[in-house]
Amino acid sequence: MTREDVAAFGDRSIAAEAVIVSHGEDDTRKLGRELARLLPDPAVVALIGTLGSGKTRLVQGLADGCGIDPRAVTSPTFVLVQEYLGKRNLYHFDAYRLKSGSEFVDLGSEEYFARPGICAIEWADRVKEFLPEERLDISLQATTAESRTVRILARHGRYVACVETLQKLFLS
Repeated sequence: MTREDVAAFGDRSIAAEAVIVSHGEDDTRKLGRELARLLPDPAVVALIGTLGSGKTRLVQGLADGCGIDPRAVTSPTFVLVQEYLGKRNLYHFDAYRLKSGSEFVDLGSEEYFARPGICAIEWADRVKEFLPEERLDISLQATTAESRTVRILARHGRYVACVETLQKLFLS
């Protein structure tokens, strides 16, 4: 996570951290597939990164890992939240166009967080004060046209095993 990302999310304790290098879109989708397999239920994943950093590609991988056709997943910018039903449900939020955090709450975010499945929130730094403390933060940063540095932070003990396993699978 960059210094700006840490500042955006404050001083919350970090239970575990992994840094993974994605060498392209296929790696990013693979990371998402593995993540879907490893996340506890329910799970909240806060995605942070600039336009084109790979947030939606990661969510496509999550979808694939949940038994959902990844081609159905697009950036939900104009819809704000998409529900994808599969072996495991995926709720895909995009906070980019929200004018305030209260709009995020009005979407029913707290109810989604309690549902079985995975809640993936793009542009999560814009609604940080409305996210549960128990979550996984993922920051994607472009290092080249294809490569990304992916920093994964477990914000609670129940995400530690997930982060540790990902680190072993994707040694970078």
